[in-house]
Amino acid sequence: MAKKNATARLIHFLVGLFVACLALAVILALAVPIGFYGMAMYLSPTLPSIQEIKTANLEMPLQIYSSDDKLIGQYGNRLSLPVTFDEIPEDLTHAFLAAEDASFFQHSGISIKGLGRAVTEVVTDDDSQTGGSTITMQVAKNYFLSPERTLNRKLTELFVARKMEDELSKNEILTLYVNKIYLGEGAYGIRAAAKKYYSKSLDNLTIAEMAMLAGLPKAPSKYNPVANPSRALTRRNWIIGRMHELGYITKAQYDEAVNSPVGIKLYQEKLDVNMPYLAEMTRATLVERYGEQVMHGGWRVRLTVDSKAQTDAEAAILTGLVAYEHRHGWRGAEANDEPLENFQRYSNMSPAKVTKVNSRSFEATLQSGESVTVNWSGMSWARKYISANRIGYYPNNASQIVSKNDIVRVIPTANGNWQLGQIPKIQGSLVSLNPETGAVNALVGGFDFKHSKFNRALQGWRQPGSTIKPLIYTAALEKGYHPDSIVSDRPIQVGDWKPKNSDERFLGDITLRRGLYLSRNLVSIRLLQAIGISDARNLLDEFGLDKEKLPTTLSLTLGAGQATPLQMATAYSTFANGGHRVQPYFIEQIYNYKNELLFQANPLQACALCFNEQLEAVNKNLIEEYNKSLEDENSTTDKSANESTELENSENVEEIDEAIDLTVYDAGPQSDRLKAPVVQYIAAKQAPRILKPRVAFEMADILRDVVQRGTAVRAKALGRDDIGGKTGTTNEAKDAWFAGFHPTNATVVWMGFDQPTSMGRREYGGVAALPVWMDFMKAQLKDTPNQWVSINNRSKSKKQQQQIIEMTDDGIITDDDDISDNSAPAKPVKTQTQQRKPTLPEPTTDTNNSAAQANNSRSNDSVPQNPLSVTPVQRMPPMPE
Repeated sequence: MAKKNATARLIHFLVGLFVACLALAVILALAVPIGFYGMAMYLSPTLPSIQEIKTANLEMPLQIYSSDDKLIGQYGNRLSLPVTFDEIPEDLTHAFLAAEDASFFQHSGISIKGLGRAVTEVVTDDDSQTGGSTITMQVAKNYFLSPERTLNRKLTELFVARKMEDELSKNEILTLYVNKIYLGEGAYGIRAAAKKYYSKSLDNLTIAEMAMLAGLPKAPSKYNPVANPSRALTRRNWIIGRMHELGYITKAQYDEAVNSPVGIKLYQEKLDVNMPYLAEMTRATLVERYGEQVMHGGWRVRLTVDSKAQTDAEAAILTGLVAYEHRHGWRGAEANDEPLENFQRYSNMSPAKVTKVNSRSFEATLQSGESVTVNWSGMSWARKYISANRIGYYPNNASQIVSKNDIVRVIPTANGNWQLGQIPKIQGSLVSLNPETGAVNALVGGFDFKHSKFNRALQGWRQPGSTIKPLIYTAALEKGYHPDSIVSDRPIQVGDWKPKNSDERFLGDITLRRGLYLSRNLVSIRLLQAIGISDARNLLDEFGLDKEKLPTTLSLTLGAGQATPLQMATAYSTFANGGHRVQPYFIEQIYNYKNELLFQANPLQACALCFNEQLEAVNKNLIEEYNKSLEDENSTTDKSANESTELENSENVEEIDEAIDLTVYDAGPQSDRLKAPVVQYIAAKQAPRILKPRVAFEMADILRDVVQRGTAVRAKALGRDDIGGKTGTTNEAKDAWFAGFHPTNATVVWMGFDQPTSMGRREYGGVAALPVWMDFMKAQLKDTPNQWVSINNRSKSKKQQQQIIEMTDDGIITDDDDISDNSAPAKPVKTQTQQRKPTLPEPTTDTNNSAAQANNSRSNDSVPQNPLSVTPVQRMPPMPE
């Protein structure tokens, strides 16, 4: 009996235990989903909107071009080129599935097996080939979360993945994945990676190349085929094996792919011409307006600067700086017995280590290992520098100049020899403008951008010296003076100040014309006294100088204020164009990566009437030139195709490979170059007149006399009588200027030390700056016909006058009387706030695409039809989102 009771109690206990376990199982089964969905409800308000990520943003570098379409600068390393699902090759989809998530199309965003691997990775820091997250979870992490490997982040990733699976299709999720995933080398997404690693479009990738890209998401740096080719090859072959195992490829395809070499052909853009001052000026202007994201927006910016003119300007500045260094002597070697690789090349000056010193030459080794010889003709200039005003005797042998193991600079010469050089301590800048529009023709900010990034053309506020005198004299002409008016050059005293002329002589009563072309200080002071400092400062402000940086004393007429080379070039443009104030600018057009126009400058013209009369002919000529260029391009393409056909039958393997490159590697740098459509201009508007035509002509004529018989007579060597200008030298020769012009070009040159110091007692503007101007203008005026500033009012414009407005009970009465060019001048009115540097129109807040406004028939997703007519856009475009 007792035994039966014990058995019954055991059975009862086991049944109770079973029921309890069953109840616990039911509770757990209910608790897990309830807890999961409870946590999901808790996190739901904080989770991002899935609809916001249906499209990926394009990211491409900012490219900067000269006016003749030479690539001169590129900024930004991020590359993201979104694709649609239909654009993804099937084999590439299979490669990513094999590598990352073979059951992607079967699971609901979360793989239990994969989750187990993920937990194992977090706990053990294991690093397997497949990884733990599904593709959906990786999309959640890449778009919304941080890459940290914590349990909390992993749980959030699960909830976002489930939300994505509920709201997006599998194709949409996969497209987001291949567009966002980082694949190394600055490439985001498969199209960008195909371009970066292989210079190919997706359609031209081989199975081996697809597998290589599919191996990158797990660890882009670890499996990078550039940095770790052997490790990348191992992972690639594992993925190819998985593709075969899953039935994605045949055995023959597997064998071909697994035996393929790494085969990298990196996307490497090279500049056509390196013009860093211009490129950085453009980048800084755009970043200031749009922020750092502008460097990844894919914009192609075309400047007003011609690459040939810019090269000429840089060469002229370098020649002038080297000439100054030769005049002032050799400062000695940069170092002795130091590693050559520690020294950087600047401009055309290569560092070299002296290996042997002969009596009249020395031998040196370049960083490349090349040995060069500098003969006596290339080093005999090197008299010892003592001070700015004193140098030593000429050397007799090479040992007086260099010693063995010295680190020196050598410069290649035109005849194939080498010359001893030294990095200039002196600096220089040049600005050249088109006087009709204000377009920058050339701009040099200093000796070498790598040596100093400071742009002296824009940022170098220096005393303008006597280059300001023509502006003061112009104010006198506006007040009724004439070139033949008599002004005293006798001694003068103003309080305790006793100014004098640079030669300390006095010429008595002389004409205003002679006083300017001989740069007589006392004549300038008397003229400023006569016209009034306030009126003179107002006119200088209209010329483009900053009124706040101009003194309110008589020293103004001697150049005691401050101005930049750009401002002086703007002022002298007024003399060249007949009296109009143009606004300097340097960005001509902006295109997006599809070559669609976003912005085109529409400057106020000095003679809008002249431009508009030729407008139809100009536009017609632009179309004809564009069509001809297309014909030439098609002809070249046909020729290349014929050559490729011939090479197919050739036994020269190297020639065949080169021909294949043109067809297979179709996504290299050339595919991303600017291919702008033809431009069609519209009618221009008139720039404001600030001088009477007679006054502009008379001042231009006086400045021509400066060249023919004055302080710039050296410029007569150019053999032209249609140039004018003015030299300028400040106290103790701390600044040397030459501001000159031709009707087609206004150019200003400045030279001096960054920290104002005397350049030497003989370093006048006509010695230091004028030769630089001559070198540049000689090239610019080649084949330019003789012409001069017209005394006639070509533009039919009137000088700016203040408008008198009277408020009455009957309303507003304005003075609309016509103003004669011969009437008494009034203070000019600014039509807009003065711009102190070349700037761009204010950005628009319109959401409409500027390119679409220019041509309503253009599709946002298509390449523009050729030829495409575009019209100037007054405002800068908004940044693409």
